Amino acid sequence: MLRRNVLGVLSIGLLLVFALNLLLIFYTKRIVQELILGDRQNKLHFAPSELNWTVMDRLSRLEANLQHLKQTMKLATKQSEDGICTLAMVKDEKLYPFPDRAHAKEGGFFKENPHKVLFPDSELFKKWGRDLSEAQQKKAEDLFQKFGYNVYLSDRLPLDRTLPDTRDSRCHWKQYPSQLPSLSVILIFMDEALSVIQRAITSIIQRTPPRLLKEIILVDDFSSLEFLQVCLWLAGELKADLDEKIKLYNQKCPGLLKIVRHTERRGLAAARNTGREAATADVVAILDAHIEVNVGWAEPILARIQEDRTVIISPVFDNILFDTFELIKYALAVDGFNWELWCRYDALPKAWVDLHDVTAPVRSPSIMGILAANRLFLEEIGSLDGGMLTYGGENVELSLRVWQCGGKIEVLPCSRVAHLERHHKPYSLDLRIPLKRNALRVAEIWMDEYKDMVYMAWNIPLQNSGIDFGDISSRMALRKKLKCKTFDWYLKNVYPLLKPVRSVVAYGRMKNTLDERVCLDQGAVPGNTPIMHYCHQYNSQNVYYHVTGEFYVGPLIAQRDADDRCLTDPGKGEKPTLEPCSKAVKDRLNIHWDFKPGRAVINRITKRCLEMKKDIWGGYTLVLQACTTQVWTIQYAVRNWGSD
Repeated sequence: MLRRNVLGVLSIGLLLVFALNLLLIFYTKRIVQELILGDRQNKLHFAPSELNWTVMDRLSRLEANLQHLKQTMKLATKQSEDGICTLAMVKDEKLYPFPDRAHAKEGGFFKENPHKVLFPDSELFKKWGRDLSEAQQKKAEDLFQKFGYNVYLSDRLPLDRTLPDTRDSRCHWKQYPSQLPSLSVILIFMDEALSVIQRAITSIIQRTPPRLLKEIILVDDFSSLEFLQVCLWLAGELKADLDEKIKLYNQKCPGLLKIVRHTERRGLAAARNTGREAATADVVAILDAHIEVNVGWAEPILARIQEDRTVIISPVFDNILFDTFELIKYALAVDGFNWELWCRYDALPKAWVDLHDVTAPVRSPSIMGILAANRLFLEEIGSLDGGMLTYGGENVELSLRVWQCGGKIEVLPCSRVAHLERHHKPYSLDLRIPLKRNALRVAEIWMDEYKDMVYMAWNIPLQNSGIDFGDISSRMALRKKLKCKTFDWYLKNVYPLLKPVRSVVAYGRMKNTLDERVCLDQGAVPGNTPIMHYCHQYNSQNVYYHVTGEFYVGPLIAQRDADDRCLTDPGKGEKPTLEPCSKAVKDRLNIHWDFKPGRAVINRITKRCLEMKKDIWGGYTLVLQACTTQVWTIQYAVRNWGSD
């Protein structure tokens, strides 16, 4: 009965749209004829493209839409008969309650708040929430601190809200095969807001052709029950839990949603493996649960994987702001990483630009984490490394393995997914800890002699690091079994932008024996003045001394399109500076220094020493002056440098 009612309403709606399109086409044709006739009568000197090309193009689009509408009507009838699920079929007031729009405005400022502002320094209220009462502010801020994004607003936005189409207009005309592989969508979450998960599910159902979507699998990496109870209490309403929501979905569309729960926290890589193991479709799309897929996201992925089963796909990311939930379009880029294995965006390759086809796949050195793949191929190459803990590095590990073991990675410009950013990640106080450990694991398995770069970037000794990166014997065996290429091959053929630095002879934190509580530090960025600062573990105090005499200070950049910063003696004044190394060479700055552990740091040209002296605040400042008795130490030596 429900399906017949839904089909009847859907058919009537489609017929009305069909009729309106038909009338619009006839009307537009008449206008075009009148324009052309008027042109002849008035002898206007317009070129054809100026007169009627745009109108005729729009007319052809309308006719194409009309044909698409006919196909949609046929497909809707067939899908209802075959039991394929659509958003209209699963939508009811229990799953999609009418939102409280009083505080659901996205972006901009509200009317002036008559209430006291309780959290003037909170990032949540910089652009949002001006009309909230004090009680509402408290709820919103508490939820924000626990989740890292605006749950208060999310709970009041429609689950099936409309997103702007961020694709290039040429993607709209891209044609895909009528027969495409089936799709399992996997959503990974841990301590996620219920409305955010539901909005992800809704966007997938709404914007994926029903004939292609086989299932949505949710993987819960041991969400904290206490956490969920507290957050539901803070929301001020008794919502049904996620299991109840899934039950309601599956009453409408049996088997559409599945949930798998870990009984202990296993980390992102293991959760993704759990989802892949539960999937049954030809293709798996592994996503975060705090996303919204955009229109037309699935067809480019499925068509490309149908062409080549060895390609791993990344959609283009857009950004959902943590405070206003506005969608911000991101520019197309490829995914890369630095030597710490942190993700970064890189420029589009020239070979792709030269194609002059904005819809073409873009070859990418790495993947950000959201991915789609042929399910069996992903299994054949070892899925994700289950030995990666918590968060970080698993995307780079997969990327190296795919490229080195016979696959490829591409970004698809016509597939776009909006990702909800977090202002802060509530599940870990310092992501550097698991990422450092995971980065060493990746380096030991896949990076061969270049693994030293990862150790140096993280300021870890090359020997006896004291970090347990787990048993890697099974992954080394997998590498041998798959006959994978070397990391040197990867650098030369896939990611030449990543630049190894082979001339470093010493690195780490650098201290002056005058006071070993403070370390050489890059200082404020932007800015080019190095300082002495109390020692800490962050990379602003990383120092790299080269056999050729340069000091790099700060994070190890090591990219061919970016510069590390070299310590210089300007030759006048007493302050040293940090300058991009290529600029320093071009400007003939004094960047070469003589140094051995336990000795002075002396500029080779000016002969002045790098030293420190007390400042008026009781701290220390760096100076260049005639050498006294001050000497310096650096943490780690490479290949016994400085032992003579």
